Amino acid sequence: MPAIDPRIDAYIGAAPPFAQPILHHIRAVIHQACPQVEETIKWSRPHFQYKGMLCQMSAFKAHCALGFWKGKLLFPDSPQEGMGHFGRITAITDLPSEEALGDIIRQAMKFNDEAEKAPARDRPAARALVVPEAMQTALAANAQAQASFDKGSASFKREYVDWVAGARTEATRARRLQQAVEWLAEGKARNWKYEK
Repeated sequence: MPAIDPRIDAYIGAAPPFAQPILHHIRAVIHQACPQVEETIKWSRPHFQYKGMLCQMSAFKAHCALGFWKGKLLFPDSPQEGMGHFGRITAITDLPSEEALGDIIRQAMKFNDEAEKAPARDRPAARALVVPEAMQTALAANAQAQASFDKGSASFKREYVDWVAGARTEATRARRLQQAVEWLAEGKARNWKYEK
């Protein structure tokens, strides 16, 4: 007998009427392909676990989604749309056949059995820190401020640079630059008022 989480029954019951048969179908195929699966709710959505996270399903106003935790391994050439790997599911026919979906689930189980790690997300390269010329000049005129700025972390520096460069008017920019140099000379971070 499969382990059923009543919270998932409640989730399906609260889903839009079109979504309920889709969610019941997905759940049944998961249990058929992976009898040892454990159900749970994470991030307010039904999740299925087998030696770690396996997959999750969701219902929205006009579609459902089914996503696999190691989807990049299962679908390496397919961009994930939203939360799912099968696009916007509006009917059971939008899903692969029961046999094909079962094969995908068994492949996901195999990845978990082998403790296969999903590839890391591609992260955008950090943007280069460009210190405005006026700020460079002001810092150079105050050795303590320059030393404090130089020894600060990248985020420490970026907070000051973004604050000064983000001013809309020249008057505001000049006022912020003066304040930044004063705070840096005292060794303070940009948001020092909120530090404990």
